[in-house]
This record gives sequence, structure tokens and C-alpha cells, in this order.
Amino acid sequence: MGSKSRTRRAVLFGGLGVFTVAAVAGRDEIGRAWWLLPGVDKPRREGELDHAGASWTAASPANWRLADRPDDYRVDRIVVHVTQGSFASSVDAFRNPWHRASAHYIVRQDGHVEQMVRELDVAFHSGNRSMNERSVGIEHEGYVDRPQDFTDAMYAASARLAADVCRRYGIPVDRKHILGHAEVPGADHTDPGPHWDWDRYLGLVRSQMSA
Repeated sequence: MGSKSRTRRAVLFGGLGVFTVAAVAGRDEIGRAWWLLPGVDKPRREGELDHAGASWTAASPANWRLADRPDDYRVDRIVVHVTQGSFASSVDAFRNPWHRASAHYIVRQDGHVEQMVRELDVAFHSGNRSMNERSVGIEHEGYVDRPQDFTDAMYAASARLAADVCRRYGIPVDRKHILGHAEVPGADHTDPGPHWDWDRYLGLVRSQMSA
């Protein structure tokens, strides 16, 4: 991989031609510069999963942006969401091009995990462009004012998923790096709300990391 200090498209472009910048940056940057050209993207397979425990349903391309993380954007955050609706309605919303939002994953109350955007791509989930670019978004089926919606199966499945993400990107398991939607700068949402048990959740993620 290239230098981890060069993780933003702005650095690659910087007002210069992509190949000029890549040449300055180094040989390994040149090797991945081709896909930044308009109309070119890195090879990928439809339905390919990043988390082995998930199933796949594709979100509308209008609700996420093609990228090549972590080569172009560093991934160092997980944002926890609550759907404010059912699992099925959330899947339908992310498939709807007029929704203009999505997340990488939705965790159902029974522990099922659905992936809808590849982790290498930027999902529109936090309402903050910079946070979207650097984070993986995990939705949880339920409502913020219904503590009963946050089931044991949901916590366990989400913790396995979050630990998998943290392990692959080297994300520390703490409240700076795993945060709620309401904590994103500029956010106008309240999820996951006061009934989300952060101590329990981070404890489960840490247990999964050491398993």
C-alpha cells in the first residue's frame, strides 16, 4: 500500500494532473493512479461482502459514492445509527434513489446483518462529508425511545461486525473512534439515543477483538 499519510483525494489532485501528483508521491502511487481517471474504477464483484456474517442487498448508487478506501480515504471511525423504522423499511429506503442516504450495514433485532454498501465506498450516512469519507456506518433496527428494541442478539451481532471492522482498519475500540450519529459534527439526529448501552457495546466489541 502507499503511504498512510496520503489518504485524501485532495492530496492526489491538488490542482495538478493525477499522474503528475502520483509521480511526485512515489512509485506505489502511480500503480493505483489509473482508476482516478473519469469513468474508471477499480474492479469489484457485485454482492461481494466485507463481513463474513452478512448478506447482501445493494443500495441505490444515488445513495453512496464510489471510492477505494482505505487507499484514498483513511477509515478510522465507526458511526452507530438507529433506523427509526423497521429493517424492511430501511432496506427499501436505501434502495430508493430519492432517499439520498444509506449505511454500509443494517443490523436486525434478531442479529441478522445486511450489507448494502461496500466498505471501500463512501456511504451517505452521517450528514457530514468528512465523517462519511472516514467511517463505516452501522444502522440498527429500532427506535431511539424503545430500549426493548436493542436486543441481546443485536448487540452481539453488531459487536462482532464492529470488531471485524476495527481489526481490519486498526480502529481503536473507544468512544472517540466508535461514536453515535448524534455526536457527528453538524448532525441533526439524536440516534442511537439514551437507551443505547455504550459500556455494554464497547465491552462486547473488545471481547470479540480478543477472541
